[in-house]
Formats: sequence, C-alpha cells, structure tokens
Amino acid sequence: MGLDHAPSTDEGLDTAARWLSAAGLRPTRQRLALAALLVGDGRDRHVTAEWLYAAALDRGEKVSLATVYNTLRAFCEAGLLSEITVDATRSYFDTRTDDHPHFFWEDSQHLTDAPADQLRIEQLPEAPAGSEIARVDVVIRLRRKG
Repeated sequence: MGLDHAPSTDEGLDTAARWLSAAGLRPTRQRLALAALLVGDGRDRHVTAEWLYAAALDRGEKVSLATVYNTLRAFCEAGLLSEITVDATRSYFDTRTDDHPHFFWEDSQHLTDAPADQLRIEQLPEAPAGSEIARVDVVIRLRRKG
C-alpha cells in the first residue's frame, strides 16, 4: 500500500476518535494521528509498522517507530486490529478483525484479503490438554506465474 492511499488525518480524525472511544482507548494525539491513517477513510487496510511510521512522517507527525509499534500492540490488545504474521521478520496489521483468510503476494510483499466463502477447513487437531484454540490464521502464499 503506497503512501498516496493513506487518508488525510484531517479527514479521518472524527472517525479515528470514534474508533478509539468504542474500544475504550484514550485518544492521545499520537493515537488519533495513527488511527486516522488506519481507518480515517473507512477502508480496510493491511499495513506494516514501517508503512504506518512512514505515512505518519509523510503527514508531518512527530512519532517514533517504537511508538508506532507500541500503539499497534495497544490497538491489537483492544481488539481494533488483528496481527497477521507472514514470516519471522514481517507482520501486518489488519483493520478488518473478523476471521478471514489472506493472500500473501511473495513478489510484492503485499497482503490482501482472500475470499472466505471459498475456504473449507474440515477439521482442526485437538488442542493439547489445558489449552484451547484461540484462532486460526490462514495465509495463502502466492507468486506470479512465469
């Protein structure tokens, strides 16, 4: 996702404030600015912390990469985002929090939603004693033919 697709923080501050308030999070200046970039235009997004950091800097926000990571973790803990780990070095943060599969495009390092109605999981293994399955993440890796 390029920076040209990031919503203006001015356009999305009200949406961002409502989003944070619904989760019981205090709307600090930095949280509002980052939330506006994530949900300000109402579109679902899959972003990395690095993308969000660059988008914030591009909008003139004074924020550190550590703050972006901490804020994304707080958003995940509040149920506002889902973290999708595609490998040991890269996670994406998804504004769409319902259960759904993803396509990971290996050539462009891009994550998109996959059609959930086409996915069939017949059976999961039993969880070990004393545990329960919290969620199942499905990431389908793609590469262009040829």
